[in-house]
Amino acid sequence: MVWETQPDVRVDRINIAKHFVKKPFPSKRERLFLITEYYCASSKGAKSILYKMSFFKISKGIVMAIDVLFFDVLGTVVDWRSSIAADISNFLNRVEANGVDPDALSKAWIARYDSSVALIRNDKRAFVTLDVINRENLMDCLLAFGLNPTNLPSDALDDLIAAWHRLRPWPDSVVGIAKLKKHFIVAPLSDGHTRLLVNLSRYSGLQWDMIFGADVSLAYKPMPQVYLRACDLLQVTPERAMLVAAHDYDLDAAQHCGLKAAYVPRRYEISSSTDQETPIDHRWDYIAHDLIHLAEILVK
Repeated sequence: MVWETQPDVRVDRINIAKHFVKKPFPSKRERLFLITEYYCASSKGAKSILYKMSFFKISKGIVMAIDVLFFDVLGTVVDWRSSIAADISNFLNRVEANGVDPDALSKAWIARYDSSVALIRNDKRAFVTLDVINRENLMDCLLAFGLNPTNLPSDALDDLIAAWHRLRPWPDSVVGIAKLKKHFIVAPLSDGHTRLLVNLSRYSGLQWDMIFGADVSLAYKPMPQVYLRACDLLQVTPERAMLVAAHDYDLDAAQHCGLKAAYVPRRYEISSSTDQETPIDHRWDYIAHDLIHLAEILVK
């Protein structure tokens, strides 16, 4: 905790600050570590004290720094749903399948992703990359929508599957990650495989220090080895690493492995447990509006 005296600061946030005056050491749930400034009157009322919480985590009285930021990619860094929908629409125009609803087809394709990956998570299938899973699911979806893949141009199908390699970033992602990269090691920790993430990053202009695809650990989130293997390769303890994500199951798994968790809400991203957009939950160590806001919180 960093304490700074500011004798000339006007006392205009007394009500907010009262919550923090003479407050006992915060419980685990209360350690949100948002870099927020609170002003309150001193005991004599003559000066003000600025209470500034640093980006360090306080655990049992020990200050621990964050060295590494891992980022979920699909949904958190890139807007995969809108990107896939746009490529589906182009694909249907290309093959002259004007009777198919592109939005419905894109949702059906994406919806198969989690159940397909679950087979690998539950050791019911050997590890394969997302390119393999996405191709299988696309063929099934096309048949379900009355399109026989064998009657469609193979190059058009290949190009559509490659759409997952050119997903568009959210407007704040490139700038936010660049700001954070100046102070932390930044790396994607994704269900996408390494080549997919390399292509996606080059396409979107995302700058990383390291890339961790699912093929590094041969596992999919939220399997513990995904988080622990990444920490091991960067020679960082889980307590000095943090996952940034828009999904509760991902953040929960990271915390259970000892990592810190930063929640960034994204439109259309849902909670795996409630099938609704993930609500703001104060069990996360940090909460930010977007990645630029997260940089403002952590770098003060």
